[in-house]
Amino acid sequence: MTGTTPLVSVSDHGALKQAYSCFPTGVVAVCRRTSDGDDIGMSASSFTTVSLDPPLVSVCVRDGSSTWPRLVTADRLGVSVFASHQGDACRRLAGPPESRFDDVHRSITDSGALFIAGAAAQLECSVLQEVPAGDHLVVLLQIHALRSDPSVDPLVFHASTFRALEARRAQS
Repeated sequence: MTGTTPLVSVSDHGALKQAYSCFPTGVVAVCRRTSDGDDIGMSASSFTTVSLDPPLVSVCVRDGSSTWPRLVTADRLGVSVFASHQGDACRRLAGPPESRFDDVHRSITDSGALFIAGAAAQLECSVLQEVPAGDHLVVLLQIHALRSDPSVDPLVFHASTFRALEARRAQS
């Protein structure tokens, strides 16, 4: 890209999506088990850390999501940071609701937080706040308990595909 490449209008949604895809993100599952025993969850690629004190993370949810209204009412949600080998599970959780958990190994806490087995990190959270933002909600989640394994590489989403991280030595 050069400085002479013309800027395009943000009304061009294709160009906007392409620009957004230039920024790599981690991918998470947000899940719960209902008191009726139903497993509900979805994948999200707009996840970020927010605060250490109090411990907060955020996830963005599309307006009109049919899954979010079934998640937001939970006392506790499980947020699983997908590991690099979990692309299939991530795609499944983004697919049709009736088959999202087919062949997806998971665990459930007493509070109903549902976690994807083998994830790089698992955060037991509650919804602190929902902030309307354009065609999405920015959801602030407070973390109550967690487990993590920094030796497990995370799944990375970049340019509309899954990628792996590469460790590089600092140059002197």
